[in-house]
Amino acid sequence: MNKYLPALKIIGLLGFVLFIFLPLIQMTLLSFVVTLAKPDANVGSFTWGNYSTIMIDPNLRSAFVNSIAYVLINICITVPVAIPAAYAFSRMSFLGDKHLFLAFIAFRITPPVVLTLPIFQLFSAVGIVNSVFGIALAHCLFNLPIAIWILQGFISAIPKEMDEAAFLDGYSRPRFIWKFLLPQIAPGIAVTAFFCFMFSWVEVVFARILTTTNGKPISMAINALFGFQTDIGLVMAVTVASMVPGAVLLFAMRNHLSRGFKIGQV
Repeated sequence: MNKYLPALKIIGLLGFVLFIFLPLIQMTLLSFVVTLAKPDANVGSFTWGNYSTIMIDPNLRSAFVNSIAYVLINICITVPVAIPAAYAFSRMSFLGDKHLFLAFIAFRITPPVVLTLPIFQLFSAVGIVNSVFGIALAHCLFNLPIAIWILQGFISAIPKEMDEAAFLDGYSRPRFIWKFLLPQIAPGIAVTAFFCFMFSWVEVVFARILTTTNGKPISMAINALFGFQTDIGLVMAVTVASMVPGAVLLFAMRNHLSRGFKIGQV
């Protein structure tokens, strides 16, 4: 039995990989197929038209732009705010620090739908409802606790002696963070940016509540494609296209992400 064990492991692994990738393969193949009758194409024929529709349709085009804007605004706000906060939780002791840290984590596990009404009322008062910035800011509220938690783990892994040596050499705390700490926690920043991207790219609750005409993300654009006669080929094409930014991000940050998931307490 033992001599067949390696072969069984390989077969099991291949079966698992096939199980994971089969829906993606089917989705990609359907994205190149005409699934709704058209004057110039027969159902079941090969077409590039599903992808060209993404570029032509203003709603789909603006949805992609909005989702990318959410991610960029989210990362640009969350990461700079989370770094000093994580440093404070990692290096300093103050009254209620552990309770405050747990309160941040508890806030993150709160279902977003519970807070949609108070957030809607607050954003209505300041006039940022139905705007890209408003939704991105709502995403930051939920990404900030997890960003602080991730970066706190990376900073805690760095010996405190580095801080003390830098302060003895005359470095201020902001200069130390910029020159020494940030290069050390670059994998943690990559992991944090990855989680910010994941939440903002697929989030739909706030987008549904806080938008009416402007700022709709790609997740809502895909949902709007379903109707009495759904063009499944177009839906699959938009879904495949929506995966491209995430794949590009993973490829560009693959080294930092692999180090980050090994080092950080994620």
